[in-house]
Amino acid sequence: MIPIILGCLWLIAANVLAMLPSRDNHWARAYGLIAIGVPLLGYITYVNGPVIGVLFLLAGMSVLRWPVIYLGRWMRRLLGRDT
Repeated sequence: MIPIILGCLWLIAANVLAMLPSRDNHWARAYGLIAIGVPLLGYITYVNGPVIGVLFLLAGMSVLRWPVIYLGRWMRRLLGRDT
């Protein structure tokens, strides 16, 4: 139960941070949220199983969508499938 509460608190914090103004388009906050979120996601998955882990992964990806979009673009360029 504690990992799910921590995950929900992470989601609330991410949404509150997204509402605050930022000079760097929120990238510094995104790096911090990623640094906290990845181990937290591993903890949630370890304790509650892969289904809950995937649900929290999708929730986190919906909040931090631009890092995911840029990762996808970078991977396409890396694989030579840039169209």
